[in-house]
Amino acid sequence: MSKYLTQEWLDETGKMADSQPERPGASARMQYVITGGPEGDIKYYWILENGKILESKLGELPDSDFTMTLTYDDSVKVQKGELDANAAFMQGRMKVTGNMGKLMTLMPLTNSPEYKALQEEIREITEY
Repeated sequence: MSKYLTQEWLDETGKMADSQPERPGASARMQYVITGGPEGDIKYYWILENGKILESKLGELPDSDFTMTLTYDDSVKVQKGELDANAAFMQGRMKVTGNMGKLMTLMPLTNSPEYKALQEEIREITEY
């Protein structure tokens, strides 16, 4: 079990994501900001290339394509599958700045069977 939003968790979930199929064109530099957590605000980023995570680290990515900001509580709900990320975005619970077009091209991936299976695997190794 890895504690949610730690570098250990990012490393472990990044390795698990290696099983995802290649998706040509699904590339982005994504910054996440999680506010109001038990350890304060957490920033982490993913570098995604053709559907594969190349880098998953705590910290800031100065040249990110977009930034997604969620409260800690909503991020946990998304991670547990209790709140759909697309719904969180549409309801204004997830704030996005930057290249919205790039984000929109990636959103359909979250509905793929492979992505849903990965999310379930991640839930099983995550300590909240």
